[in-house]
Amino acid sequence: MAVDRDLGIFATVDEAVQAAREAQPRLVALPLKKRGELIDAIRKVMMENAAPLAKAAHEETGLGRFQDKIIKNQLVAEKTPGLEDLAPQCVTGDHGLMLQEPAPYGVIGAITPCTNPTSTIICNSIGMIAAGNAVVFNAHPSAKNCSLQTVALINKTIMANGGPKNVINCVSNPTVESAGQLMKHPNVRLLVVTGGGGVVKAAMASGKRAICAGPGNPPVVVDETADIEKAGRDIVLGASTDNNIICADEKLVIVVDSVADDLIKVMTRNDALL
Repeated sequence: MAVDRDLGIFATVDEAVQAAREAQPRLVALPLKKRGELIDAIRKVMMENAAPLAKAAHEETGLGRFQDKIIKNQLVAEKTPGLEDLAPQCVTGDHGLMLQEPAPYGVIGAITPCTNPTSTIICNSIGMIAAGNAVVFNAHPSAKNCSLQTVALINKTIMANGGPKNVINCVSNPTVESAGQLMKHPNVRLLVVTGGGGVVKAAMASGKRAICAGPGNPPVVVDETADIEKAGRDIVLGASTDNNIICADEKLVIVVDSVADDLIKVMTRNDALL
């Protein structure tokens, strides 16, 4: 997609961050009820577009399975927490009373992967908007087009429902260099990074607060107390989700000798059904 400043797509990191800085106070000024309405609208539109966005991601990256990418988009559209995590907490005791109330960071810099491009942007956007933040995305270069498409669609939804423009922003031609610029930008207060070990390491070394999700190697432990039929079926289904490109997919099985043969039989039987 070409640069479109009204839909949050900018040529440079500086322009995108500046747009986010201007949009964030307008978002926070809205009543919480209105913010909730924006989030509800985003969920609805993302559910309606779960399949087209999944198709776009699969066609552009060539990774995973189209059907599983639909499920990922639907999952984050429905299950990403919204305003329910913003409730203030009050603590009282012998030394007085304390009120803790969540506050936004302001502008967040987010790096997104090629494995889960559209679903990561949907998830991040809902959570960040709920907390009153604006965000600038630097998408993985090999998932550029589907990522920009998702950003534009979210912005259209926000504006169509009475919200400010450019709450969600991105760089039109994301690169490793633009990711570095975003991490070091003085007006970005928080980094949220989903990607490989290199980009996670760079974010952790940026000097900023950073929430990072890097490569995973999730193990499954099966012992003699397990329901072997269920364990075997779940391992195969989990490990095959999106062709195992998701870092949270099962990557390793540790099983005690006494049930190892039975587990292998169940897994082999379920594998044949895929």
